[in-house]
Amino acid sequence: MPSSSPEYQLVTDPGALAALCERLARMPYVTVDTEFMRESTFWAQLCLVQIASTDEVAVVDPLAPGMDLGPFHALLANPGVVKVFHAARQDIEIFVKQTGTVPHPLFDTQIAAAVCGFGDQVSYEQLVYRITGHQIDKSSRFSDWAQRPLSGRQLSYAADDVVHLRQVYLALKASLQEQDRSHWVAEEMAVLTDVATYVTHPEEAWQRLKLRVKKPRQLAVLQRVSAWREREAQQRNVPRSRVLKDDAIYEIALQQPRNPESLGRLRSIPRGFERSAAAAGILKAVEEAFAIPEDALPRIPRSRPAPEHASAAADLLKVLLKMVAERNGVAARIIAGADDLEQIAASEHADVPALRGWRRELFGEQALALKRGEIALALSPKGMTIVAAEGRPQKAAE
Repeated sequence: MPSSSPEYQLVTDPGALAALCERLARMPYVTVDTEFMRESTFWAQLCLVQIASTDEVAVVDPLAPGMDLGPFHALLANPGVVKVFHAARQDIEIFVKQTGTVPHPLFDTQIAAAVCGFGDQVSYEQLVYRITGHQIDKSSRFSDWAQRPLSGRQLSYAADDVVHLRQVYLALKASLQEQDRSHWVAEEMAVLTDVATYVTHPEEAWQRLKLRVKKPRQLAVLQRVSAWREREAQQRNVPRSRVLKDDAIYEIALQQPRNPESLGRLRSIPRGFERSAAAAGILKAVEEAFAIPEDALPRIPRSRPAPEHASAAADLLKVLLKMVAERNGVAARIIAGADDLEQIAASEHADVPALRGWRRELFGEQALALKRGEIALALSPKGMTIVAAEGRPQKAAE
């Protein structure tokens, strides 16, 4: 059934926010969501913060004159209050940028839902509908959240995102406890709660690009120019493409211009760009790449050839993964990805998540046993089953 408009309070002054956070600090948990804009910036611009407890719902306007989010930041750091998000990564990135710390303790309902069998990366509206039966109106999703004043429809939409999150959280928490899987979610939260996850390193920016170079010197230029663009975009707080488009980085890496004239002749460079301060930064990056000695140049990443029969082993592992996921009500993709399966097929000592923690207990040990020939997959009247080498049913997979 469609959801009715939630009752909420709009918080637009520091005193009201401080009073709200003082009340919320006495609660066992709060649900949190944000609305932000980043189409024209590198860093996300926080436009709204929605918070709900068992007793109240609030929409906080961080753009209101004189607003101080200090009390809210203190609430995020309060160890006695669980902060519940859905698909929290982008929200947390904003708070890490503001405070340098990750909200703690943290519960992500998207991760918990995958562990509980709702599928990998299930959307919030799908999860709400499947757990509560409510249909969320998403017509305001692409609003301009930076504009003021916001309409009542926008504010109701924003509040709705934390209202039903309360029921979703309680249902998932109960399911995890019933299935003894709370520690699975705790393992999954390790990356999400590590502040290093949200730190961007310009030297690694080249990894975002498709590798279209074939020579070490070209790769060195690609790396240096990509790092320059990343730093420039961060400092100017503009999207990467507004500094320099990807196609231009590829062409610079291949053509390796060393002066303004040769840079200006590139097809991907706008007319007159070679005389700008940005062009000087690019040329400096190219020179830095050429200053690297031949024996210190980066190597072109190359995939190792898979061992003989690894492809067939990976196919068998896919079947095993599907069986384990279905029998245990867990999204297959959260247990192991295609790359994990290929690496396990190639090596029993593969350093992949599927061979660590709860994933190893659930799937990894059986994957290794299948690869060694200690168990096999067989068809039965009930479908595909797992049998031991001597033909006895393998109870671990039941």
